[in-house]
Amino acid sequence: MRITPDQDAEALREVVRDFLGSGEGVTWQRFAVELGVAALDVPEDCGGAGASFREVGVVAEEIGRALSELPWLSSSILATGVLLHTKGSEALRAELLGELAAGRVATLAYQGSEVDARRDGDAWRLTGTRTLVVDGASAELLFVAAGAGMFVVEGDAEGLTRTRTRAMDLTRELASVTLDGTPAVRLGEAALGPVLDRARAALACEQAGGAAAALEMTVDYVKQRVQFGRPIATFQAVKHRCADMLGAVEAARSASLWAAAVAADEPAELPTAAAAAAIACGDAYSWVASETVQLHGGIGFTWEHSAHLHVRRAATNAVLFGDRGEHVETLAKHQLVGGHA
Repeated sequence: MRITPDQDAEALREVVRDFLGSGEGVTWQRFAVELGVAALDVPEDCGGAGASFREVGVVAEEIGRALSELPWLSSSILATGVLLHTKGSEALRAELLGELAAGRVATLAYQGSEVDARRDGDAWRLTGTRTLVVDGASAELLFVAAGAGMFVVEGDAEGLTRTRTRAMDLTRELASVTLDGTPAVRLGEAALGPVLDRARAALACEQAGGAAAALEMTVDYVKQRVQFGRPIATFQAVKHRCADMLGAVEAARSASLWAAAVAADEPAELPTAAAAAAIACGDAYSWVASETVQLHGGIGFTWEHSAHLHVRRAATNAVLFGDRGEHVETLAKHQLVGGHA
């Protein structure tokens, strides 16, 4: 079933959840092309689904709920965000958007030491290092921020070395990227602010989905776990902790839905909404994931149980696009100037 722009959000959620939970055959190519979610909010004339960021938020929730390892955050959020917000060759942007919609995997490399961009005839060559690149070791295409420009680098380009980074999150690949006179094409002027705000909004939705999955896992377990002749779900202390977890999950979902709505309808206000959602959803997911381990008892600490995967992803997500302190500073800055930078 391919997603369409006018599809009901809950129908979309059901399609994505069923696909991610189907086990065998969950590949990026099928997810991107058969469902059409690789470029949800990309215009239809560029190969996208022509939906809004609200639909993007629904998919992000389900990605987080399933702890999916698909390169959706790197390709559909970061790389697509670059193409949607970089001013440059319209023909090249349209061509690359079409490739991403067709399932080509791309990512954004923007953190790390300064990357030097030098002209080489009609082309460019990049030298430097980028770190914490999401899916950086496997992406077929890299968008590299260098100075004020954004450059396109092929994954098999000369002088490009990619090394997978050992990360706390076992379900999301991070890598360092070294460029040594690597040939590149200049896409246009870099616009990292809107790209990262878009990524923070999507990640907040993912965190809300992960927190909801952790809560459901916990409730199912305490209903079945018996102590002193009765399920521990009947113990008052356990009930209270689950109720507190539910409150945190609902708060996270509210914040993430707000960020997705702002991204769709009021992009000028997104820095504030994305920062607020990053704080609310990051805190909620980290705490709910920790409570999940605690309420599972001994089994929650084992490698065999998936509870620790939520703890790991929550910890990594909380600092992936800026830490809590940075988000607080963003909120203070935008509130002081009436909601605009």
